[in-house]
Amino acid sequence: MLLVDDHSVVREGYRRLLERNGLQVVAEAADAQSAYTQFVEKRPQVVVMDIALPGASGIEALRRIRARDPGARVLMFSMYEDAVFAHRALQAGARGYVTKAAAPDVLVEAVLCVARGKTFLGTGIARELAMRSVATDEDANLLSPREFEVLRLLVQGCSLSDIAVQLGLTAKTVANHQSLIRQKLGVDSAVKLLQAAARLGIVPATGAQ
Repeated sequence: MLLVDDHSVVREGYRRLLERNGLQVVAEAADAQSAYTQFVEKRPQVVVMDIALPGASGIEALRRIRARDPGARVLMFSMYEDAVFAHRALQAGARGYVTKAAAPDVLVEAVLCVARGKTFLGTGIARELAMRSVATDEDANLLSPREFEVLRLLVQGCSLSDIAVQLGLTAKTVANHQSLIRQKLGVDSAVKLLQAAARLGIVPATGAQ
């Protein structure tokens, strides 16, 4: 399998856990681009991917990997417990979603499940997905996967040119995405954009105050 996380200490801990349970880690990566490169070179059976990576997110890396190989088996393993991220990951083709708050044996179980071609959702995430409000679903589904990624980077404080580099787009294209995001969410200022992102679970609510 391929482990993708931007913290080397965290990757080492996961590697030891998985290898103790008879699973082989063939490669590691710390960002979306290297994750894609390692996937192409090593052809792992399963990818265990964090979402919060420097630059492009794990969901963007997932999208690229699935575009290369629609049959890729990717398990998202993230600190994000909000259902909007699990929803987006599953939309992008993830075979499973587990939070880092889960017990170690849950990660092992999830990897084995995904390796068999099945879908695995941690108990908490499955509950959150079931309880998502209709209003939040409607707002979240207004945005395309690329618009969601642009919004995530915008609320992190990235400039349009930074986002363009990270996503391999032109600055003009990113600006167009920004305009469409504001139109779809019905906001006309940076503050309101942050508030809308908070409602979607992209940033903590305190970030919009």
